[in-house]
Amino acid sequence: MAAKIGVISDTHGTLRPDVVERLKDCDYIIHAGDFDRESLLLELEDIGPLCAVRGNNDWGSWTRELPYQRTFTIDGVTFFVTHKREDVPRVLKDEVKVVVFGHSHQYFQSEAGGRLWLNPGSCGRPRFRCGLSMAMLTIERGEVQVERIDLPLSDRDRL
Repeated sequence: MAAKIGVISDTHGTLRPDVVERLKDCDYIIHAGDFDRESLLLELEDIGPLCAVRGNNDWGSWTRELPYQRTFTIDGVTFFVTHKREDVPRVLKDEVKVVVFGHSHQYFQSEAGGRLWLNPGSCGRPRFRCGLSMAMLTIERGEVQVERIDLPLSDRDRL
């Protein structure tokens, strides 16, 4: 059976209802940092298993257990997650097949050297003239499929 993973970043204190709906069907959630508040982290943990890192806007006592970088494996696929792309080590272990990062608020997806590089963009509030986005990954028999999800902007978002 395939594993379904919701990949988000840069929520900045906002967990939109359409994002929650998409995450409810996921086996795992990856958050690449910038929660901005503990209640958002806890809300995501209530939805499903959360693999998360600390972003540059995550500070305070609630972040003490949140690492800046994290390596883990889901269904035989090894992930490396950090908030800023520049914090990815020059040399990664060979088994890392997916690198997830955030920070720029811009969706990015590329394959290089048999490795997927993914920034899901921001799914909180639009900033820096970027839209809102997230990604859904499906892992089946060691293969990773990516779906980019562009989220609609409300009238309030356009102000």
